[in-house]
Amino acid sequence: MGIEERRARNQEARRRLITETARAIAEREGWGAVTTRRLSAEIEYSQPVIYKHFSSLDDITDAVALEGFAELAEALREARLAAGAPGSVAASDAVHAVAIRYATFATDSPALYEAMFTRASRLPFGEGAHPEPSAAFAELRASIAPRAGDDDLELLTEALWAALHGLITLNTNARLRPEHQSARIDLIVNRIVPYAS
Repeated sequence: MGIEERRARNQEARRRLITETARAIAEREGWGAVTTRRLSAEIEYSQPVIYKHFSSLDDITDAVALEGFAELAEALREARLAAGAPGSVAASDAVHAVAIRYATFATDSPALYEAMFTRASRLPFGEGAHPEPSAAFAELRASIAPRAGDDDLELLTEALWAALHGLITLNTNARLRPEHQSARIDLIVNRIVPYAS
């Protein structure tokens, strides 16, 4: 391994440690607790070292969000493929499996979900965006495609994504009865993406 390759690996390892630590603090105490001083104390890097890798806390949050989008895309892909596997419980309904996995992802990692969807971000979405958010959207779209019929697939995907996000946001803020989460997901999926006739 050459010097440049070793240096690049070390820099990537430091960046990863910074984002992992920020994410862990945020999950325990909320994003307000994530400061460069706190990160510096937790990982024993000076603040200038942190700023060498990230120009601001917003850059750190955006990096965490990108990691989250990659994880979400993988989780949705696994749910979609498992639902379509022969003999699986939900073999005929990948949309439902993906919607449940989406909600579980958000519930299991609320600070990560917040970084991805509700905190201010400078990440571009849509055309020319980072591939991570697009990959997660593509997995949701792929689960809907067999049920879309002649309907606009992009519009259905956007509507389902928005409905799931609203449901999760309301549920996270304790505005809905938690025992009805599964029934709400069923209702959203079946109303927005009914089986094509």
